[in-house]
Amino acid sequence: MKGDRRVETQRKRDTQRVMENNQFTRAIIGAAIEVHKRMGPGLLESAYRVCLAYELRKRGFNVIEEKSVPVFYDEIKLECGFRADLLVNNKVVVELKAKTAVHPIDKAQTLSHLRLLNLRVGLLINFHEEKLVDGVHRIINGY
Repeated sequence: MKGDRRVETQRKRDTQRVMENNQFTRAIIGAAIEVHKRMGPGLLESAYRVCLAYELRKRGFNVIEEKSVPVFYDEIKLECGFRADLLVNNKVVVELKAKTAVHPIDKAQTLSHLRLLNLRVGLLINFHEEKLVDGVHRIINGY
């Protein structure tokens, strides 16, 4: 009986965390849509990064640009130069692209950043789309 209550409590926490992540990523996507509406496709990735970081900060988010992503192998820290485009509220990695198509390696890169930063949710956003929603990919780290 006691074990059943613990499982139920954990399920409620997990469900609440998923709902919070969904609302959070929706807000980030909304900011990205605003940037895309105003800037359109065709710019460099770096321009979208700066504009999206600015838009998110305007909306009250804490944003770290080009967050260093450390790589550890046993006790060795490798300085590989990996960087996440944006880290929002220390919860969501946002990888930005400005290219014709998103490839599986782009999704793998985002997932690797999530694993290395021990985070659950990431967004891969390709601004080189007529409608931005066609370029949004939600990536989940299953740990």
